[in-house]
Amino acid sequence: MSGRRIFARPARFAAIAPYLWMVLFFLVPFAFVLKISLSQTAIAQPPYVPLFDLTAGWEALRAAFAALSPDNFKLLGSDDIYVFAYVRSLTVAVTATALLLLIGYPVAYGMARLPTRWQAVAMVLVIVPFWTSFLIRIYAWINILQHDGLLNQILLALHLVSQPVVWLSTDTAMYIGIVYSYLPFMILPLYATLAKMEPALEEAASDLGAPPWQVFWLVTFPLSLPGVGAGVLLCFIPIVGEFVIPDLLAGSNSLMIGQTLWLEFFTNKDWPVASAAAIVLLMVLLVPLLLYERVQKRQLEQGR
Repeated sequence: MSGRRIFARPARFAAIAPYLWMVLFFLVPFAFVLKISLSQTAIAQPPYVPLFDLTAGWEALRAAFAALSPDNFKLLGSDDIYVFAYVRSLTVAVTATALLLLIGYPVAYGMARLPTRWQAVAMVLVIVPFWTSFLIRIYAWINILQHDGLLNQILLALHLVSQPVVWLSTDTAMYIGIVYSYLPFMILPLYATLAKMEPALEEAASDLGAPPWQVFWLVTFPLSLPGVGAGVLLCFIPIVGEFVIPDLLAGSNSLMIGQTLWLEFFTNKDWPVASAAAIVLLMVLLVPLLLYERVQKRQLEQGR
């Protein structure tokens, strides 16, 4: 038996494996959620109707399909609570992502310009927060931001404020928690892009008389756009559906869509509406992914 035949079957399986993964762990669960979103709430277990019972025969399945309705999606568009939750989630995600880019880009740029032996140390310092549980880190911020917490003690000791500042249950605390938690996701792709950039390109622009700010805007930043796009997506998409940080640091006065989903699933037991809200959220998050893919294709075509 030739070597090509020996390795043909494993190679085929390796090519099919990602598609099987997507079918089993994305498309199948998505189909279940989509079916529940088209159902109606009921006081039962599970709390929705109709149920697909394969043992009841084709007539029962036809009746179950006929009972499906898009009413839950209509409710999402007509109820201000859900509309406001989506708008607030997108607003928070855009604002937090912009802050992350403003903070993360200089850090990544500085890491990329360090001597090679110090770049690994800087990388470890960025990754160190992941060694601690995410929930523990958020609770640590609660202690820091509370009325008599470390932040207020420092501000009072420096005479920057005359009385303790209210941080908890505010948007400021939420943004602090989000930026702290997601900053490595912005820094790492930016650093990976900037570290591969040829310093000779910047030196050539400087030799041609370009000032430092022009070198950055016309050479460095355009070449780092793939890292910017990756970092923005890695931060923006999970922030839109963030639940823990807004719930613990911002309170429940104005809900994001993640908190709304939690309330519908576990408090109101309204699985169909919650499933419809999750489907709409997924559709919304597909937009930046498709835009990023289109931009990448356009850049590849221009490069050819």
